[in-house]
Amino acid sequence: MRLVLDTNCLLSIVPKKSPYRWIFDLVIGQKLEVAISTEILLEYEEQLSHFYSTTYSENIICALVSLPNVVEVNPIHFNWRLIEGDPDDDKFVDTYIASRSDILLTNDRHFNKLQSLQFPKVVCVKLTEFRFP
Repeated sequence: MRLVLDTNCLLSIVPKKSPYRWIFDLVIGQKLEVAISTEILLEYEEQLSHFYSTTYSENIICALVSLPNVVEVNPIHFNWRLIEGDPDDDKFVDTYIASRSDILLTNDRHFNKLQSLQFPKVVCVKLTEFRFP
């Protein structure tokens, strides 16, 4: 299974005491694939530094880029501009499409519009609803 993690979900799954830490553990344990782009990594780094610390951010980013199950894509040809309420979130949709991911994991309401689109089909799942077989 391949995921794209919206930043709000990454921030929720990395703390050791998080009830969603099991998702990050699946990524670290190479049970789940994660698709990223340079733009996404930069946002992860910025937000992790803001909410936690620069050192913590660097450790998470280094872990992600070193894992073989973290797939880096360059969605340069995928500029769908589907998130009207927050165009900065388009990078997650574009990466989802370019990487042929199965799920875009997000708690952001701006992604709700995608559920009604016939094409491109984007499967958005909230953190509380995510299940792993």
